[in-house]
Amino acid sequence: MKVLSVPVRDDNYAYLLVDEKVNKALAVDPYDVPKVQAAAAQAGVELAGSLTTHHHHDHSGGNQVFADSFPNTPIYGGSNKAPALTNLVKDKDEITFGSITIKCLHTPCHTQDSICYYVTSDDASHPGGVFTGDTLFVAGCGRFFEGTAPEMTAALKYLTTLPDNTLVYNGHEYTKGNAAFAKSVESDNEALSRLEKLIQEDPATTGRTTIADEKEWNPFIRLNSSSIRKNINAADASEDDVMQTLRELKNSFRG
Repeated sequence: MKVLSVPVRDDNYAYLLVDEKVNKALAVDPYDVPKVQAAAAQAGVELAGSLTTHHHHDHSGGNQVFADSFPNTPIYGGSNKAPALTNLVKDKDEITFGSITIKCLHTPCHTQDSICYYVTSDDASHPGGVFTGDTLFVAGCGRFFEGTAPEMTAALKYLTTLPDNTLVYNGHEYTKGNAAFAKSVESDNEALSRLEKLIQEDPATTGRTTIADEKEWNPFIRLNSSSIRKNINAADASEDDVMQTLRELKNSFRG
């Protein structure tokens, strides 16, 4: 198994999930189908379907073009709000793609149809990864466009049940801004220095961090950090209230 990132638009990521045994790939959120096709051609793999993380246009907007370009291939997603969907999936559904197993994780909040895809291979060539769309970002999370703070709290807790070495493949390259915000609310967190170094080495961070890393530096997961709670004046608040406060602060953060 191999995962290739395909930058699209200004800061979005599409991906190729490649089964190297048969040189076939599923596209993840192929917004710009020609770019995804070019990446597949360069990698020498055949496109055999796609996974949609949620219905927002910058993620599902290429679905119809993909369906027209690759007829009779499956397009998976969490609701029919995503164009050209052929296979509706729900929480804990599993998809088998050659030697790859894909587990669907329903994480409603950013949208109600948000699906994260946890992927593993039977040949142990990859530690496993999760395509998180706009639910989990490196050191951040998505806005609550269709959901609530309790839903995001639950969604991120769900993702942290994945193995610690699971690589994170998110929907946007927001890491630099997320790291600055995380530092503003938890300046004494030494893990953030490691994240800043990673950004300096290469600002494209997707696929280079893990679930274990998120537990160490993501303020939206670290809801019980005494430092965060002190800095946002929420010492005795519930986790959901801390989540709501952090999201509101991040929405207006300019750092």
